Amino acid sequence: MEESEVLRQWKERIKALRGMGVELFPNDFRAEYTSADILARYGDQSSEALQALEETFSCAGRIMAIRHFGRAAFVHLQDRKGRIQVYLRQDILGEKLFELFKRLDAGDFLGVRGRLFRTKTGEVTIEASFIQLLAKSYHPLPEKWHGLTDVETRYRQRYLDLIVNPQVKETFHKRNEIIQGIKGFLLKLDFLEVETPMMQPIPGGATARPFKTHHNTLDMDLYLRIAPELYLKRLVIGGMERVFELNRNFRNEGVSTQHNPEFTMLEFYQAYSTYEDLMALIEEMISEVARKVCGSYKITYQGTELDLTPPWPRHTLKETLRRYGKVDEKALSDTVAASSLAQGLGLEVIKDEGHAELLVRIFEEVVEPKLIQPTFVTEYPVEVSPLARRKTDDPTVTERFELFIMGREIANGFSELNDPEDQRERFRRQAARKGAAEDDLSVIDEAFLTALEYGMPPTAGAGIGIDRLVMILTDSPSIRDVIFFPQMREKH
Repeated sequence: MEESEVLRQWKERIKALRGMGVELFPNDFRAEYTSADILARYGDQSSEALQALEETFSCAGRIMAIRHFGRAAFVHLQDRKGRIQVYLRQDILGEKLFELFKRLDAGDFLGVRGRLFRTKTGEVTIEASFIQLLAKSYHPLPEKWHGLTDVETRYRQRYLDLIVNPQVKETFHKRNEIIQGIKGFLLKLDFLEVETPMMQPIPGGATARPFKTHHNTLDMDLYLRIAPELYLKRLVIGGMERVFELNRNFRNEGVSTQHNPEFTMLEFYQAYSTYEDLMALIEEMISEVARKVCGSYKITYQGTELDLTPPWPRHTLKETLRRYGKVDEKALSDTVAASSLAQGLGLEVIKDEGHAELLVRIFEEVVEPKLIQPTFVTEYPVEVSPLARRKTDDPTVTERFELFIMGREIANGFSELNDPEDQRERFRRQAARKGAAEDDLSVIDEAFLTALEYGMPPTAGAGIGIDRLVMILTDSPSIRDVIFFPQMREKH
């Protein structure tokens, strides 16, 4: 049937219900049980034991399927915990309620009350002695045999995706378990959960293009934060030695299977610690959360088995370039050789690009895709790590690490730079590199530098991309599968 014909028939049924005096959207039914409550408590009981129960059970949910048998019918109700079967008979319900039921559709919300019994096929079922329409759907659910498979529709109308695709709901339940597991892990280590500004006068703490807005009353430009780093460090300076924030960041950049302009990030800072301490903390935290959520340290992601059992390997950036990229020593130390190698790999070489930036881009091209099992890469050059502490025995590199799983960056952390003079100079160099093309990004955060001048204890900090981590732990191929409402191009 044409969709317009389906909707016409739907409207006729709604009109008929109104004509019967049925309230379409009441709010006086109380569900005392969920489907899971009933099945967990009585699912193992025999038919005889269920028949002996005098208790009646009330629950409510969305009608997902109806099977009519003349003066009887079976219905599957879906609530937040799952599904339960309901049996309706005209001689038990009475003619008026059964007539109401015959005018209901899959998609409607129904409240039921009745006793339990077990069907001939062994399914625990509610035998309804009372029903009430709780909310009428004005649209049919997606066609039941094919379900909702169109990817764009699934993302744009996530509510339909959640209704008809149970595995999607399971993914988001797992996402919640992962986030709560991470928070619980940090809270046990005496971290304090905090909130810092989403709108900031200077977009600091990371290198990315920000979203810009204007505050009318204050008559000033503000930026949606690209990272909370500089505010969290202020709290460390203020004596809050262990803090974390798990919240949204915003970056006005590309959209892909791994990038969404609005994403969830965990950032945490621990005083009197080094980047090595945080590597140990992160591998313990992620592996422990994975074991609790997935049941094992070994998981499968898109057909590849990953072993999250700690400890995880640690290699310097240059070691990975040698090992995985087969980069020779000359390119590792000479800008001209590195530039030639980059061109040979098909990379565009930017004018006046430094040796450090070239090595990192070569790394991203030839090494990252090969880092499948969890791997820490350390000792990034100072030029690409403006907030990280220099290594004492090699001041050309920093005490920084990045964690990769399935060829994707999952975490980034370092021993924090707490020398205000060194920090100011690095901010200046960073601003100079950006200033010519992007004046709005070339502002030095003087307020943060002033705070740093009051003294920050030796500190290590890290950020973890929650959405990417959830992708891996739920075997989801796209970041859009783990964000309820991903950003999408406007539909015309």
